[in-house]
Amino acid sequence: MITEIDSLKEKIELFFSSSAEEFKQEKRDIFTKFLQKLESGEIRAAEKHGSVWKVNPWVKKGILLGFRLGEIVDYSINDRFRYFDKDTFPLRQIDGVKQRVRIVPGGSAIRSGAFVGERVTIMPPSYINVGAYVDDDTMVDSHALVGSCAQIGKRVHLSAGAQIGGVLEPIGAMPVIIEDEVMIGGNTGIYEGTIVERRAVIGAGVVITGSTPVYDLVRGEIYRKTPDLPIVIPEGAVVVGGARKANGKLAEQYGIFLYSPVIVKYRDEKTDAATVLEMALR
Repeated sequence: MITEIDSLKEKIELFFSSSAEEFKQEKRDIFTKFLQKLESGEIRAAEKHGSVWKVNPWVKKGILLGFRLGEIVDYSINDRFRYFDKDTFPLRQIDGVKQRVRIVPGGSAIRSGAFVGERVTIMPPSYINVGAYVDDDTMVDSHALVGSCAQIGKRVHLSAGAQIGGVLEPIGAMPVIIEDEVMIGGNTGIYEGTIVERRAVIGAGVVITGSTPVYDLVRGEIYRKTPDLPIVIPEGAVVVGGARKANGKLAEQYGIFLYSPVIVKYRDEKTDAATVLEMALR
């Protein structure tokens, strides 16, 4: 039996590969339904199947289709506050009272096509981009970014200045995944499809990218991105900023070190994230 989601997927795949002028009004109608499903959380850019996260490329195609269809319109509030964007991506409308979502005044924005769960708190200024998924009871602190298609779990704390990278293209690329009960410290950067498993702690200022090896001092392992798999920060890992010696005579001559994230310990079920981070940094 073909479900509503199956039918929607079929249409998105068809329209994505068609010419700009074909099915124009039908495309807009389907795209409106697509955005509604994204905002309700019924479809996601990536989902966990068992223990494995998998990308839904057709969802990214749907978002890109919206950019193709959109016309730039004037969303300005008045002559002093001028805003212009595609008419297919207005600001996300949220019933904060019904969802018990707190959007504190001061310049935060949620783009249409983003899912925001119940009891989420958003401090100003923050931005949640299209395709992002922010689950229940999560805190998005000041100057935090949740990039396009990033997946944020329940009871996550994104501290001030945290940057969770987004990705729309390549279509098959894994977005950043932050699982349940993760603590992300201030001024961090998590990019290029990194997966941070549940209850991990990322210390302030840590930057993790696809080209950054992560050294696990507890288990004696090195985690790297491969052509097929992203970097995965293990469950309960406590990651802080470290350094490793650079290679070469010049590096040795001048004492050059390269930045490197380091896992210094693991949380247990009884240990509070802030407490374990403080202990690790002593």
